[in-house]
Amino acid sequence: MQSKKNLIAFILTVIAVLGGCASSGDIEALRDEINQANETAQSASATADAASREAAEAKAIAEEAKVSADEANSKIDNMFKKSMYK
Repeated sequence: MQSKKNLIAFILTVIAVLGGCASSGDIEALRDEINQANETAQSASATADAASREAAEAKAIAEEAKVSADEANSKIDNMFKKSMYK
């Protein structure tokens, strides 16, 4: 148990020392990278939203086309059946 506490204390000390070595330039660079990542994520989200809307529109058009094709097939079947009875 004591060795685990020593290990945790050592890890925390290393983190504190390494964290203290960061310059303000490093922090600004990190902030810039984070801002760029956020902008990229927002752009990707907007693109995904647009793609989702277009997919929904395409699905609606396809469903309308299917209904129209089903109606046409039904009419053709009825015409064929009528011609068979003559």
